[in-house]
Amino acid sequence: MQVSSPGRASLSGQSFDVLVIGGGINGIAIARECARAGKRTLVVEQNDFASGTTSRSTRIIHGGLRYLEHGEISLVRESLRERERLLRHSPHLVKSLEFLLVLSNAERSVLRSGLAIRTGLWLYHQWAGGQRRRTSADLHDFESQLDAGRSWSIYSYQDGQCEFPERLIAEWLAEVLATGADARNYTQVLQILCSNGRVRGARLRDKTSGEEFEVSARQIVNATGPWADFVVAASGLGPKTGPGAMVGGVRGSHLVLPRFAGAPSQAIYTEALDQRPFFVLPWNGQTLVGTTEVADTADPENVESSASEIDYLFDNFSRLLPHAGLMKADIRYTFAGIRPLPFSPGTKFSAVTRRHIIHDHKDDGAEGLVSIIGGKLTTAVSLARETARKLGLFVPEPATIYVAPAPEDGVESFLKQWAQMVACKASISEPCAQAIAEWHGGRALAIACSTSHNHSLAAPLCDHSNHIVAEAVEAVVHECAVTLADVLLRRVPVALGACWSESCSSQAAARIGAALGWSQSKTQKERESFEEERYRLLHPKRERVGVT
Repeated sequence: MQVSSPGRASLSGQSFDVLVIGGGINGIAIARECARAGKRTLVVEQNDFASGTTSRSTRIIHGGLRYLEHGEISLVRESLRERERLLRHSPHLVKSLEFLLVLSNAERSVLRSGLAIRTGLWLYHQWAGGQRRRTSADLHDFESQLDAGRSWSIYSYQDGQCEFPERLIAEWLAEVLATGADARNYTQVLQILCSNGRVRGARLRDKTSGEEFEVSARQIVNATGPWADFVVAASGLGPKTGPGAMVGGVRGSHLVLPRFAGAPSQAIYTEALDQRPFFVLPWNGQTLVGTTEVADTADPENVESSASEIDYLFDNFSRLLPHAGLMKADIRYTFAGIRPLPFSPGTKFSAVTRRHIIHDHKDDGAEGLVSIIGGKLTTAVSLARETARKLGLFVPEPATIYVAPAPEDGVESFLKQWAQMVACKASISEPCAQAIAEWHGGRALAIACSTSHNHSLAAPLCDHSNHIVAEAVEAVVHECAVTLADVLLRRVPVALGACWSESCSSQAAARIGAALGWSQSKTQKERESFEEERYRLLHPKRERVGVT
């Protein structure tokens, strides 16, 4: 039994209240708020949703402890409020994580004294609502991994992690579609159209069909992140780079290393040799190391880590944890993205505000157009509310509700119980049900139950994965996935895991292709395209993906 992929009806000539350009975390959050407010909304993305900066982030949901150094108190408080809301509303995807602030006593500069550090952490905790979560009492094993030639101070605090923001976007995207709004990936904005000083719509190209067409829109939001200046420049509304530009692109690179003996279960936040913030995080059964800050105004489509950035990250990791036993040859993947910080020539990157800016283009002859500058995973929802209000929509502020602290294993216990019910109702294994519950939350039961009508959907995506073909079908039918790469890198991101190999690609392509009714030639083409996209994103060794 095959599952049909939904078609893409032409949008030519259609009218919308709001057109949102950009399908990253900010664009999808904004589209969701506009659609909730009753506006006919279209969100378009030139590639796939979540394929840009969002998928190349450090994947932390944090209050911005280091922003305290620059006096951005209101940003810290906003970030902490939004962190708590995400922890409460998306507990299967956003989880509390213990961080260890690890500072060399001889070299620390972010926070100058033990008293200042403890005061900052106390404020950070209080602004988050004063709720206490589990912390580790014994740091002896961790300390044995540090460079013994230096004296260290170690402080524990709580922040959050979203291992897969791609999945968060997929859930919000499904909510956007459920309101009756439209969402199109692989749809490029060729030009924003204006008449008499205000926007009237846009000319678009559907990259899957080649069709070029126009849509009408009363208001347009340019939420394309590092592409923001490119979009307005293509419409003659501003320069692409240099003076007058909105965005000063800053490249941030990361390494993915294997887990090593003695690796801490906590996240490490420290300072690199150049006193930049430096993170070592448990992620997806691996170790995520980041990040860098390098000016980059080139096309964000082609961003990748430089050799010097890879050296910088690995050298700082080895200097901090000399007993990890890893060599540069152990690097599994590297990836990089462009932070769309406000254009601030002559300002140190660390001093550039991380607060988002909503730029109104009325004075540029495009009333009704706003561009989003900056922003981060943690504050995407508050940015969306602010943007919707800027468009004149009524969006109430969520009620602030502080609930009693949950048991230490509250989220894990809830997910386990939910997975047990899913396994029972759908007659699938409990590990499989657990994997689906962790990535799909409330949709897990419907996804799992679909296997009772089509047993082939219960097949694992590859032989050592608990994720199944039914999740890939969900991605295509309900989450706008078009390609095999959309499924395996973003909707069901098993290809970001440590196990992925050429045989995994072959198995997943064959099983997904059979479920969706792809021909053998289409399945092969999708597999080749997926492997090439995965290489461009992660830069694994070529032999790991079977490309010669």
